[in-house]
Amino acid sequence: MRGKWAQGIIPRGFTWIVKDRIAVSERPGGCGQSHRRVRRQEEIIWIREAGFDTVLSLLSGDNNLHAYDELGQPWVHLPFAGPDDGVDRLLAVCRAIDEHSGGGRRLLLHREELNDVVCGLAGAWLIHAGLVDSGPRAISFAEQLTSRPLGRPGRAIVGMMAPRESADVEDNGATAHGTQDS
Repeated sequence: MRGKWAQGIIPRGFTWIVKDRIAVSERPGGCGQSHRRVRRQEEIIWIREAGFDTVLSLLSGDNNLHAYDELGQPWVHLPFAGPDDGVDRLLAVCRAIDEHSGGGRRLLLHREELNDVVCGLAGAWLIHAGLVDSGPRAISFAEQLTSRPLGRPGRAIVGMMAPRESADVEDNGATAHGTQDS
């Protein structure tokens, strides 16, 4: 049996968006002034030992990405700052989530802290993936899953994806997926 330290510690704000597939958290080691190298190491160990195939860092800079390499944890860096990054960037992040969580693989997304950008992105991805059919439902699910209210930036991110659902509807009332609109 391995010691407790060898198992690491769970990152702050860790929440499953899709059980055993996609999770979110704050950056391993903490955010801002409270960031600690030892805590970062322990949290990355937990991520690795919990079987996460990839960590997707949404941070604007490459802060401490070398720590993932040092501990043998695969990662992808795809900065996403929020609504001002635009729809194309949002879609790129959603496609990266799909790519790195498909086929039973586990993905952990993070930014500096678990905030409106990460939670709004989770809601937008739920629409993108077809798991939720509207912006209000995506907001509700994101709030319930993360146990936090979604503020203006998060709602704006969801709103960037929500209009796309009506753009996918053809003149005959069938969606691009071929199901009948009700």
